[in-house]
Amino acid sequence: MSDSPGGANWAKLLFLGVIWGASFMAVSLALRGFPPMTIAALRILIGALCLLAVVRVMGIQLPTLRTHDGRIIWACAFGMGFFSNALPFTLLSWGQTYVASGFAGVCMAVVPLFVLPLAHLLVPGEHMTLRRTISFLIGFAGVVVLIGLDAFRSAGTDFESLARLACLGAALCYAIGSIITRLCPKVNMLSLSAAALLCGAAMMTPAALWAEGVPDLPAIQPLAAVIYLGLLPTALAQVLLVQVARSAGPAFLSTVNYQVPVWSVIFGAALLGETLPPQLFAALALILGGLLLSRRRRPRAACP
Repeated sequence: MSDSPGGANWAKLLFLGVIWGASFMAVSLALRGFPPMTIAALRILIGALCLLAVVRVMGIQLPTLRTHDGRIIWACAFGMGFFSNALPFTLLSWGQTYVASGFAGVCMAVVPLFVLPLAHLLVPGEHMTLRRTISFLIGFAGVVVLIGLDAFRSAGTDFESLARLACLGAALCYAIGSIITRLCPKVNMLSLSAAALLCGAAMMTPAALWAEGVPDLPAIQPLAAVIYLGLLPTALAQVLLVQVARSAGPAFLSTVNYQVPVWSVIFGAALLGETLPPQLFAALALILGGLLLSRRRRPRAACP
């Protein structure tokens, strides 16, 4: 693994930030023609088919069920399919029926902060230091500012407050999925990613059909948005993040979390004309400040 990321990895990281940031805008557009669970199911299904085609062309085998490690890998793939795809995609799609795409994107900055206490409890060697604890508290203060105290006082009738909590719940899901990925036995990452999307598609497709039925063919714009979600932020992004993680390391890859909220706000405000809540930028400053503090470390070889 190279110590210097290099220009190609910086370009890939920037591209990842843009396509992930634009995914929240795409969800808002897709909601004009599809219900929330259907968007999640179609996105995962398209991504799964694409990655299965990639691994087949590359001659990569899916994990085997014949060995003990193989069964553990498939269990991890099932957990990733649920926590990294099925549940958060559904929560975000539903949440964005009531909140701006920029708001949902800013919530994703919380993912690394959720990872800190989860890793402390579940990942050997990942202890909460004083600096990490302070960074978590700063970031959590940003979360409280972001969703507002009204969300905690909601009696269930204010859908905007519940939608804010749903977006935050999606960030927690991504953090849990990240921990599952870390704890998974060593395996080809493209193979694991394809298996995870396959599990996610197997969960979401029947659930969406049962809850929302077969969707009518929508207008071009929502259909294009769903295709975009499946091809770029789900399938292509998975291939790129594996390449970057291998050549520059997961610590470098994690800096994409600084970009996604910014791009989501830019796309939502510039292209969708969204009116963003006034507390959003103060919350973003606190969340990213806590994230930056958590990423500072004494020079050493190991990744966080």
